[in-house]
Amino acid sequence: MKSYISYLIPLLFFFSSCDSFLEEYSQDLTYAKTAADLDEILIGDGYMKVPENNAGIGLGSSDGYYFPWLHVMDDDITQINTGGTWIGTVFTEFANFYLWSEYPYTREGEEVEDSDWKRLYKHISAVNVILSKTEEMHDQPEKLERIKGECYFLRGMYYFYLANIYAKPYAKASAATDLGVPVKTTEYIEDVYFKRNTLQETYARVIEDLTEATRLLKGKEHKTVYRAGFYAAHALLSRVYLYMEEYEKVLASADTVLQGGYTLLDYNQRLALVVPDQYGNIRDGVSVTYKDSPETIFSQGGYCFAGQYNMSVMDMSNFNVSDDLIGMYSREPGNDLRFGSWLGIYKDPYNPLYLVKKLVDTRDGMVSSECLLRLPEVLLNKAEALAMLSREDEARDLIEELRVKRVKQGTYVALDKRAGEKLVELIRDERRRELCFEGHRWFDLRRYAVHSRYPYSKPIIHDQYFYNNTTWQLEYLGSYRLNEYASEPAYVIPIPRSVIEFNKGNMVDNTARPQREMFKRF
Repeated sequence: MKSYISYLIPLLFFFSSCDSFLEEYSQDLTYAKTAADLDEILIGDGYMKVPENNAGIGLGSSDGYYFPWLHVMDDDITQINTGGTWIGTVFTEFANFYLWSEYPYTREGEEVEDSDWKRLYKHISAVNVILSKTEEMHDQPEKLERIKGECYFLRGMYYFYLANIYAKPYAKASAATDLGVPVKTTEYIEDVYFKRNTLQETYARVIEDLTEATRLLKGKEHKTVYRAGFYAAHALLSRVYLYMEEYEKVLASADTVLQGGYTLLDYNQRLALVVPDQYGNIRDGVSVTYKDSPETIFSQGGYCFAGQYNMSVMDMSNFNVSDDLIGMYSREPGNDLRFGSWLGIYKDPYNPLYLVKKLVDTRDGMVSSECLLRLPEVLLNKAEALAMLSREDEARDLIEELRVKRVKQGTYVALDKRAGEKLVELIRDERRRELCFEGHRWFDLRRYAVHSRYPYSKPIIHDQYFYNNTTWQLEYLGSYRLNEYASEPAYVIPIPRSVIEFNKGNMVDNTARPQREMFKRF
């Protein structure tokens, strides 16, 4: 889809490395005469792009993947560089995120543009302009309402991601004073330097936008998971309310989604479609996240892991699934098919690698690895809320409902009746097993750390390796430690330096990250 807004409004406001931070240059929207015109602009400039021909890993790339580095900062992954030009290049791109460096937007000592901040704000600018333009049109009221609803959904989603990347996790006790991100909802030029809104104000904008989206999108035709709809807005609301510990509201939004006709994918039936090759090995299989899955609610952006017809930027030739995550799949009784379907089943017989292939074949219909809403998340959101409201039997029933579709038939054993913190731990574990490599784990670790009732934080150790092309050996260089949240500023990504510099002291940066020391643990 051609990006028309690029010449309708040559320079929308965005945060850049030069002098255009939140700068707007307006021009009459001479092209947009009808609701159909606005709809085309929304597709081209409001939604996240799908990278074409592997257009870049993301660091400094205006057309690459959106924040794929979320996957390399948590405890689900470890480095295992096995050599090769492409492999070395990919790890270099992510190394400073993997090692929680002082300023991760650097590559081989050179600073690169923070394209994620810039692109998210550019999308926000686009929807602000579209929302303004809808007030001037009256040709197709129903279509204009849907367009407005999608704009509100997208703006709420983008501010949610910005807040969870560049600000502290939401904590009720401090949200009114913790710094969030700059919030702008108007399309016109403001001759001011911008500063950060509080986290409470940022989340209030997210909630207001998503709530307005539900109002406008209710009853509207919804043709594809690649466009926002009524149930997508409620699914995201259930996540946002969970982060805010607003549990009754989690239930209300989750229950609305559960009326949408979505159903759980039965892995026993899905994986029966997998056929071994002539040697009895299974190197390919079937996707378990894909466009037409009965679980898929909404998706935008690209899929950065390995797929049969997708040269991936994160095919696990650089990064291996951590032993800690692998061990999670045997923690509860029964043969967990999630491990066997997209981790263990794809173990490379020639290398000590576990491939992440939730989407095996992009012809199944690609869904995002960072911006995906699925029914299992909604069930897990609801289960966690029920547990916090002391409705523990209902919470356990939901977890059983999910697990019976994920464990091999004949091996399933009903869960014991855990309660209180033990039940919450079970739900958090199930969330990790089900939603890993979908952009959740880093955000979850942050919010667990500030949870008002059951706080949880852990140190994370990332090992670094180097493949010696002379000896053909993988050499251990050393390890780096991310401390528990209370003593660690690296759970928050720094505000781009260009933004700090342009705003001449009005934009406050996050707490400086320390220079991390390598240590030997082997």
